[in-house]
Amino acid sequence: MRDWSLRTSLPWLALFGLISATAVIRFDPGSGRPGNARPPATEALLTFKTMLFGIVLEALPFLLLGVAVSAFMQAFVSDRTLRRLIPNHPLGGIAAAAVLCLLFPLCECGIVPIVRRLIAKGMPAYIGVVFLLAGPIFNPVVFAATRAAFRTEPQMAYWRLGFGLLVGCLIALIVYLIKMDRPLKFTREGLSGQAESAEPEAEPPLSLSERIAQAVSHAGHEFFEMGKYLLIGATLTAVIQSAVPRSVMAGIGQSPLTATLLMMGLAFALSLCSTSDAFVASAFAGMLPSGSLLAFLVLGPMLDTKSLLMMLSAFRGKFVLLLILLVVLLVLLGALVIERLGLVGSGG
Repeated sequence: MRDWSLRTSLPWLALFGLISATAVIRFDPGSGRPGNARPPATEALLTFKTMLFGIVLEALPFLLLGVAVSAFMQAFVSDRTLRRLIPNHPLGGIAAAAVLCLLFPLCECGIVPIVRRLIAKGMPAYIGVVFLLAGPIFNPVVFAATRAAFRTEPQMAYWRLGFGLLVGCLIALIVYLIKMDRPLKFTREGLSGQAESAEPEAEPPLSLSERIAQAVSHAGHEFFEMGKYLLIGATLTAVIQSAVPRSVMAGIGQSPLTATLLMMGLAFALSLCSTSDAFVASAFAGMLPSGSLLAFLVLGPMLDTKSLLMMLSAFRGKFVLLLILLVVLLVLLGALVIERLGLVGSGG
């Protein structure tokens, strides 16, 4: 567990203070005017409050569910079990990895060290790519959260899972075909030795109560870690919705390419959890093309600021650069094609 000092808590205190201050502002200067007309600043503040609280309150239950499921999977499902369930054939291995992503949902925050351990112990790199890229998207918790966020466009949830799985599997096949089997920054022997010495199975087995305590501790840490990004993302989205004129957003939405690039950049910068990012994306529904929202939902869990830093600490720069280029290219082209064919809605 991390030592939560006052210094590390200051960003949290500032954000919660902002939300609290916004919540207690109850004045309505326009209430006594003819027609109850409000000044533009008051309208913007009301929009900000409504958007901020709407996103946070809708997303928090799914964020909590996601980190809880992920934590219990990590505590009760060992690396050895995952390796044993994956066949040696490339296509069969990729398919099995995809099924395991669905059965054992893991948060993107903890997937990088898991994949690094699995590769160090002999799992092919292309199988690790499936877990790394498709795992945070292709799971039932993310599907349920996306369905809840896009109630009027339920097909967005199906397209998110299908498109995310397709991109992850295609990149895994490319990694297999180019024979990139040494992606780790450190030597496999050295890292494998460290992993084996730290592997829980090499130690006395944990009791049920110890595993539950471990899972609860991990879930609590991940919840506060990812809740920080949710608050930042919800605040930024509320600011955009309240401060940027709809005519400007409509102008951006006229070009699918511009809108898609904008949402991909936003997904990378916000670093939201895949169990809560759909509620941020849905705030732009009707303003931007649906294809650009799909790009946001697929690229974010695969590639964002925090995951990039973690990948650079674990994998060689050449391998990370390859993943970046393939993810950006496939998500951009796929989202534009899907938008062009009108498969995920009417757009903006």
